[in-house]
Amino acid sequence: MSVLSRRAVACCRPCRRLQSKREGGIALPPSLFQAGRRMTIEKTASNAAERPSLPAKVKERLYPAVLDLFSQNDFHQVNLREIYRRSGISPSTIYKYFPSKEALLFAILDEKITEVGRLAEIHIKGIESTREILRKIFWVTLDFYDQNPGVAITAFITVPMRTWMREQSYIREDATKMFEEVCEHGRKRGEIDPSIRPRDVMDLYFMFCYRQIHMWFFQGMKWKLSDTLPTFYPMFWKIVSAEGAPLPGRTD
Repeated sequence: MSVLSRRAVACCRPCRRLQSKREGGIALPPSLFQAGRRMTIEKTASNAAERPSLPAKVKERLYPAVLDLFSQNDFHQVNLREIYRRSGISPSTIYKYFPSKEALLFAILDEKITEVGRLAEIHIKGIESTREILRKIFWVTLDFYDQNPGVAITAFITVPMRTWMREQSYIREDATKMFEEVCEHGRKRGEIDPSIRPRDVMDLYFMFCYRQIHMWFFQGMKWKLSDTLPTFYPMFWKIVSAEGAPLPGRTD
């Protein structure tokens, strides 16, 4: 099936069209905000392309220290001096590869979250059942964050959304593509409600993942995220499956 031939990225970061933005108390029209955001993203991508790649030895010391600091502190409390103290990597070396702490953090999150897709690709390979494909994507996502709690806390608790939305790493079009292919496969097999859009499935996926991670953190991380799957997946599948009642007609 086509979904198995592409990289499945189960990132818990939905790509949204922002309707408006307020900066300094002034409401910016969507077109102006989007244009400014594109310029910021293009500039960030250009700067990244001009910088040398990070050596593996530096990455091994730097990445764990950064995730540890951001998972234990508020976003604005972490600075490059603290990162230097924890990792032993000097600020001058960090600036050689990253223009700011934000660029460093989002590069790490982008790389780590991309790993979810690689794992999902391995786990769903050969599966035909749409129900099992979607269940496996959920499981891979939650299990990854069980194994990498620093990534989960940093990405979903610490990082301000407004800050991340300005970064290229926030946009994950491959996740959208994945759900489009899964839904197409499910419709062909008669397993997905034809009135359900890929966007609906993706919205539900993000909603459930966000909620599980937030409550897990709020309650002191006393259980495994992957153990929550049986508590919500039957509800998710009932909503999207062809066995459930069809949704009202769409006008969009």
